[in-house]
Amino acid sequence: YLQTLLTLRQDVRPGLPMVRRMKEAIQKEEKQKEANEKNRQKSIKEEEKDRRDLVLKSALGSENKGFALLQKMGYKSGQALGKSGEGIVEPIPLNIKTGLSGLGHEELKKRKAEEKLESYRQKLHMKKQANEQAADQFRVRFKNKQEERKMEGDLRKSQRACQQLDMQKGIDVPKETWYWLEPEEEDKKDEEDKEDECTSTDLSVSEKLHILTAYLREEHFYCIWCGTTYEDSEDLSSNCPGDSAADHD
Repeated sequence: YLQTLLTLRQDVRPGLPMVRRMKEAIQKEEKQKEANEKNRQKSIKEEEKDRRDLVLKSALGSENKGFALLQKMGYKSGQALGKSGEGIVEPIPLNIKTGLSGLGHEELKKRKAEEKLESYRQKLHMKKQANEQAADQFRVRFKNKQEERKMEGDLRKSQRACQQLDMQKGIDVPKETWYWLEPEEEDKKDEEDKEDECTSTDLSVSEKLHILTAYLREEHFYCIWCGTTYEDSEDLSSNCPGDSAADHD
């Protein structure tokens, strides 16, 4: 490009259009490149490669000792080897090694690349499995949380019903403190009393719900799932499907 600009600056003939001067400069530059390419001397490696390619492209002649022996045994040029003619026609190609690395280096590089790729695939697979496992654990925790909230709601419903039914029978004190709903605002007790109360009713929500459901059925013939108070135990057993939510589904 610099040479083209120099040519344009030197050529200041009046009346010569700019486009023509540019075209002539480009043609002159291309001719100079071709001349330089022709005059360039090839390196020893390039000459060796050219000679080798020329020899490999040419067919074997009778001057080759191996080919001469084959001809004496009845072989003709272009014929496949073997008794039935099922063998090769062309000689086994040469695998020319042009690099400076030792034998087996290319295979080692290839094997390392394959091992690296396999390691990367394993990491992706492990990451995918970890993500799937985390998603499964989240779904299980979410489901358990929902079930726990539903069970807590059923327990509060049972406590409210138990308090109403007990008071209708003139029972002023619940059988167990947790049978009734605790008042929203009550005087704070000492921490020691609170701890003793917690240890005395150290039951899970599901255990409390099961115990309270059984109490309501036995004492009041009431089923929280049906929302009905039956006349007696016989009426309860005959008309109520069961003593759990699953039985009523």
